[in-house]
Amino acid sequence: MTERCFFISDLHLDESRPYVTAALAEFLDQRRDAAALYILGDLFEFWIGDDDNTAIATEVTRLLADYRQSGPKVYVMHGNRDFLLGEGFASMIGAELLPDPSVIEIDGSRLLLMHGDSLCTRDTEYQAFRAVARDPNWQASILAQSLEARRELAENLRKSSQDAGSRKADDIMDVTNSEVLKSMEAARSTTLIHGHTHRPAMHDEAAGTRWVLGDWDKTGWYIELEDGNIKLIEFDINQ
Repeated sequence: MTERCFFISDLHLDESRPYVTAALAEFLDQRRDAAALYILGDLFEFWIGDDDNTAIATEVTRLLADYRQSGPKVYVMHGNRDFLLGEGFASMIGAELLPDPSVIEIDGSRLLLMHGDSLCTRDTEYQAFRAVARDPNWQASILAQSLEARRELAENLRKSSQDAGSRKADDIMDVTNSEVLKSMEAARSTTLIHGHTHRPAMHDEAAGTRWVLGDWDKTGWYIELEDGNIKLIEFDINQ
């Protein structure tokens, strides 16, 4: 039986942009016949821990739990904004937490799934932070702090990221082709799907095909996989 699967990333859900959350709700409601939904990082603008009790955390948890209960499987990968997503969140929505990178097989196709930030090796400043932020001991020390302290930290990290990004050349913040080749060869996959760069496109790489998901704001992006065919699709979001 052919599986119909969807891939999304970089929604950056936040209470300041309720129209994106509404777009996610509509997206899910129209695809309850899917076999699976893969969320490849940065579902949230930031995530301070699975005990987050903000309205946006509660609403999105409810939306995804309801979607999972209607049938489709849900898989969630960390991004560079929501790297503190844990098994608690996955359990609340009935999802499986995917490591980055992950290799899956659908209809005989071997797919490499990544958020994409690890591919941007020319951004050495960010890669140094990424190494710290993925350290279990560092994460445990952050999660031991109060919700208020974690919210303040998240806001400071977001501002620092925006300031740093404004100073960097565009090519530094894009993927490094040699890292793409290394990752695809290590995974023995000729198809890579990732997000992070906010540069939606299909690229012919030395090791195969690289599909890049876009971020959600005025428009949204998703990849549909059915009968072995991959389509990158853009749609309007009402604000």
